[in-house]
Amino acid sequence: MFLTLEGIDGCGKTTQAHLLVERLRETEKSCGGVVWTKEPGGWPGGEKIRDLVLRDGLEHPLSELFLFLADRCEHVLQVIAPALKEGKIVICERYTDSTLAYQSWGRGLPLEKIEELFRWCGFPSPDKTIWIDLPAPAAYHRMAGRGRMDRLEEEGTVFLEKVRSGFSFLAERDRGRIVRIDGEKDISGISAEILDTVLAFLHQ
Repeated sequence: MFLTLEGIDGCGKTTQAHLLVERLRETEKSCGGVVWTKEPGGWPGGEKIRDLVLRDGLEHPLSELFLFLADRCEHVLQVIAPALKEGKIVICERYTDSTLAYQSWGRGLPLEKIEELFRWCGFPSPDKTIWIDLPAPAAYHRMAGRGRMDRLEEEGTVFLEKVRSGFSFLAERDRGRIVRIDGEKDISGISAEILDTVLAFLHQ
């Protein structure tokens, strides 16, 4: 199973991924194992690209897009595809839906062109995607409380709300794959709903 967790910055993806991985490792011991990864930078050497995308000054939106695509090509080749071939459950924080939401709705790049690049690169599609939906002001408040923000987090609430609109469009278009979870619930409530969704899919 290839599961992705999506949402704007500050929505709680990492916290929920950690809880989900723990529970799956406890309850699904008969599976081939659980791999927890992330984008960008979830492969050996990937932190270099992550730093380029999130720390250094990129001015052209295509530069940002192509760095994300380069990162994903290596990530799929080195981590995701081998784990899936071994029958493992792969849980990935951010994947293709983030690229669409951030680069198309956030940066204004053509959606169809980005999806054409996905097809050309041959990226595997997630079996199920959990979208943790949180309003931009609430997400920004959380990030501000954590201290220093990265380059994308510093874009502010207007940018984040554009990205959130992108996730909303994708969730409606791909409703068979993408499940919306209310990110304003408490952590345990969100975790329980995600676990129920994932287990129902695993055992169908």
